[in-house]
Amino acid sequence: MRVSQVQLLALLESNVLELRFFRRHSKPGWNDARRMLVTNDKLILNSAPGQLALHFKPPTHAPAYNWRVKNLACAWDLFWQDYRMIPVESCDVITIIPTRPPEKFWDYFNLYLQAMSPSDKIQFMNN
Repeated sequence: MRVSQVQLLALLESNVLELRFFRRHSKPGWNDARRMLVTNDKLILNSAPGQLALHFKPPTHAPAYNWRVKNLACAWDLFWQDYRMIPVESCDVITIIPTRPPEKFWDYFNLYLQAMSPSDKIQFMNN
């Protein structure tokens, strides 16, 4: 499902999203399409499990450019464990995982994500 930048940012505030998009710049050895699991949900990210399992670190400064005018969305990537920019014009929302109540997400995390190996994560991202 395609969404606008405003819609995507709103979804990120209270959900974890599985997104698929096309890279703006090719990366040798990687597909042009990329998948990611991302969120901006402060309840998840700032929680003790979020800081421990997702290695969340609050931002220390704003990006050096205005990402909003470039039609990008900024979100915490659960696998890279860092903030990433998402090109909204080529972004499809594949799955919406609700994070309210937060226990719902942590159940999903414990069941599906925690057991993933690094190679499983790379395979997920590169499909």
